[in-house]
Amino acid sequence: MRKVISGTAVLVTAALLTGCGGRDDGGSSADEDDNSAHESVQPKPKATSQPTPGTGSGSGEVEHKVALEVRGSGTSQISYTLATNKMETVKLPWKKTSTITLKTDAQKRIGTTVSVAPGSVPDSDGTLRPADCVITVDGKKVADNQGGASEKPCEYTVK
Repeated sequence: MRKVISGTAVLVTAALLTGCGGRDDGGSSADEDDNSAHESVQPKPKATSQPTPGTGSGSGEVEHKVALEVRGSGTSQISYTLATNKMETVKLPWKKTSTITLKTDAQKRIGTTVSVAPGSVPDSDGTLRPADCVITVDGKKVADNQGGASEKPCEYTVK
């Protein structure tokens, strides 16, 4: 009798695990685009009756066009967060744009942080200072480092 119960338990467990492992939308769990902000495995959200501001696709998702900029001339090492964290040596001026998609109510409420930390560039007197950085969301400037006067990176939470 124990063998029958144990065998049945193993079969039921295997069936449940097999049935729960797939996605119902037919998509893969791998990131489709390096410039989109989404978690690799997440069910599609249900449509909401009143989406939050932005250019939503009508399915309850809210999209925001985000642009990170570092101004100046020459080259600089920068670090930025826009869907993923990256560090690059770039030629200035530099600009990176992406569409951030907020899919769940939690993402819309808490948001996702985007940032850019510019490297140093020569000032007019020859000293080094942080390069100018600016973040715009949907065409509106939401963060800057006061023309390089602030040593803090440009950072903003997109909601």
